[in-house]
Amino acid sequence: MNKKPPLITKISLKGLELAPSQVWGSIRLVPLLRSHQNKKLRLFRRTYDEDITIVHVKKNIDYISYIPHSLVLSWNNNEAPQVACGSQLVTDSKSLNLGCCKGGMLNRIAKKQSPNQLRFLPLHLAMEGFLSIYFSGPKVAWSEYPKRVFSQGLNPRSEFSYSGSSISGLEDALRVFEIHENQVGILVFVAEALASAFIVPNSEDYRALHTSLLQDFYGELIYYYGMLHNTHYPMDLSVDEASINSLKELKEAIGHMRQDWADFQGFMADSLLGREIQSQPIQKTGLFSLQRFITDLDPHKINHIGEAIVSNTGELEYLKTYRLSANQTRRIYLLSQLAKHDWNLDITATELNISRIELIRRLERVGFGFLLKESVRHEAK
Repeated sequence: MNKKPPLITKISLKGLELAPSQVWGSIRLVPLLRSHQNKKLRLFRRTYDEDITIVHVKKNIDYISYIPHSLVLSWNNNEAPQVACGSQLVTDSKSLNLGCCKGGMLNRIAKKQSPNQLRFLPLHLAMEGFLSIYFSGPKVAWSEYPKRVFSQGLNPRSEFSYSGSSISGLEDALRVFEIHENQVGILVFVAEALASAFIVPNSEDYRALHTSLLQDFYGELIYYYGMLHNTHYPMDLSVDEASINSLKELKEAIGHMRQDWADFQGFMADSLLGREIQSQPIQKTGLFSLQRFITDLDPHKINHIGEAIVSNTGELEYLKTYRLSANQTRRIYLLSQLAKHDWNLDITATELNISRIELIRRLERVGFGFLLKESVRHEAK
């Protein structure tokens, strides 16, 4: 009997090897290698050509964004290797006439399309979860909130991002550097800041999806890092030639050097790796679990959202992450504190060790002033 895939509480690169990084300007790419690859799971891309797509999430709630493609996961429950369909002609998107642009319509962020096939929208799965956290707003009719907030919550709620093609140097870096034989993923750093982590089940799928990083979306900070910085930290390692007297010693020295590289590059990604995360299961089978997650929302640290496919052995078969900006972290942190205290402004302010006026000002600064009545907002001014 298959063991049920666990709900992940930390991001671990178990079973993966970090190869020496490849640097182009401010872009640092760290290849992730896997010697034992899962042939039962396959990912392929299904492209869309609409300018904007409306996704029906649930009754009266839609997710609207530019969505260039979906990923389709297929799996096999027996011992035979799974073959990726790879067809980009099939689509489950319906066309819409929006007048000023071409639109599309999809049903659900993640949808099972056959007993052994699941379509999901990469990164949008994580972002929709981020936007929906505390979306319903207050349940108690506090006098500080207008009636609209009780009936509509935080609707609409939005975030702004940049496509990977707009990150200076990323397209060149992905084109110039060779893909390793057993490469199944990559860590992307921009000006030494971790921008994204991407992992797929096997090397064949990675080669097909390598350039899809250009169609992913990234935060505003990453865009400006790429535009303003064109240098990187020098990280040179070498072998002490004087201590090498045989091929065996040379092999061992190179092995130690590669391990030092991996350890340091893992340290560079400590804002994600090993952090406590909150996970939500989206789809489960006997082979894997599709989940989305958010880091522990420490306002003094860098935070990430993402999605993962975890095998029944606990290894990551798929991972895609998005780095939250400091402002995004502050927004979701304030919402979490309000929700924790039933949206009571006075109790929340006391727990945060600030005044009620300062709490209102913070809500204004992060763009949530619209949640409050005008009289309350005027009070803080």
